[in-house]
Amino acid sequence: MIRLFAALAIPPEIGRGLQTRQTGIDGARWRPLEALHVTLRFFGEIREDIARDLDGELMRVSGRPFEISLEGAGSFADGDEINAVWAGVAENAELRRLAEACESAARRAGLKPDKRNYKPHVTLAYLRRPDPAEVAAWIQSNNLLKSPPITVDRFGLYSSVLTKDGSYYTLEAEYGL
Repeated sequence: MIRLFAALAIPPEIGRGLQTRQTGIDGARWRPLEALHVTLRFFGEIREDIARDLDGELMRVSGRPFEISLEGAGSFADGDEINAVWAGVAENAELRRLAEACESAARRAGLKPDKRNYKPHVTLAYLRRPDPAEVAAWIQSNNLLKSPPITVDRFGLYSSVLTKDGSYYTLEAEYGL
């Protein structure tokens, strides 16, 4: 079994700007530069043979290069349940099409549909029972975040290994647009 997801890597120059915002929430597990990405589709734990089929289907995804911008900040869940803070991605039709193409590839490879609404973002930190006031203050101080345009001309298939210190990602395959 291998834990996989499709994503866009965040360029280091954009990531370094995001890292300057990684402060102000006690106990936050801030994500390192190399872990910053925009998920297109989380596939979860799948068998190696299905992973090979998925790779073949992702190779068939086509499109043209496009640009995205990061915009705004937020969190997932509320109150004591807040579990992450993130930088948002400005609404983008091409990004949605690419995410939908990854979803279609997953279905063709035999995976079940993802029932979650797609919310493109870059997770900056994972949280455990944070002070909601600290999170609110962090969002308020970062909600005007706006990045320069990021050119998207490829996406990757990443494996993820969960450890007590967080997730570690490895680029398994890359697909050009």
